[in-house]
Amino acid sequence: MSLTRRQVSTAALAALPLAVAATGPASAAVASGGPRRQRTLYIAGDSTAAQKYADAAPETGWGMALPFFLGKGLAVSNHAVNGRSSKSFIDEGRLDVILGAIRPGDFLVIQFGHNDSKISDPTRYTEPWTTYQDYLRQYIDGARARGARPVLATSVERRKFDASGNAVPTHGDYPAAALALAAEEGVAVLDIQALSIALWQKLGVEETKKYFNWTATEQDNTHFNPPGAIAVARLVAGELLRRRVLARRDVRRLDEEVPDSWITWPEA
Repeated sequence: MSLTRRQVSTAALAALPLAVAATGPASAAVASGGPRRQRTLYIAGDSTAAQKYADAAPETGWGMALPFFLGKGLAVSNHAVNGRSSKSFIDEGRLDVILGAIRPGDFLVIQFGHNDSKISDPTRYTEPWTTYQDYLRQYIDGARARGARPVLATSVERRKFDASGNAVPTHGDYPAAALALAAEEGVAVLDIQALSIALWQKLGVEETKKYFNWTATEQDNTHFNPPGAIAVARLVAGELLRRRVLARRDVRRLDEEVPDSWITWPEA
């Protein structure tokens, strides 16, 4: 079903967490010397980060696990959607929804690349060194114009090994293009592609199956189950701290176990 931009905006705003919906009055309170508004970390991305629902369990996006690693003063508003590229996310009006809600002091984590490479699909395809970077700049500029901090993230790596058991990169030039753009624009970048492929290499061919959405009926080497989503969210939170996007007080549990049972899938 095709949605108009107005329908996308209305549905997305209706789904925003209370912490986000309340930013207007809270900002006024700060201006008048009242309590500090809770900051929000927005996620713009694809299915690897997206919220999953009961009909998709045990598939889990890393954005679902990220709140377990962030302090209580930082809310997460996950706008990542299955199948979107940096281009289609904007064309569908989804960035507009974020920019309509984001406030000074908030964060926008931007992770695209999985679907930007779909060269046979003109609604999603971008070229790494030209249109991909051009679209990413729209996220960066939009966040900055509203006093929020943009943060680029390279795409989390898929589970792919060669015959010798070496983890193989699958994203071509997209991670390098994101890293180069971050340097050019002076934006913090989380190199999740490099960190995740190193983790898959450490775990090996068989152990990584426990982190991806492998079930009795599916062998999915792109999307995660709860352990995988938790592991990637831990990488994201750790990089947010290491890159000084967040302060030490803003993160928690980086060295603690997070039970799989904490992941839940609401009804759609």
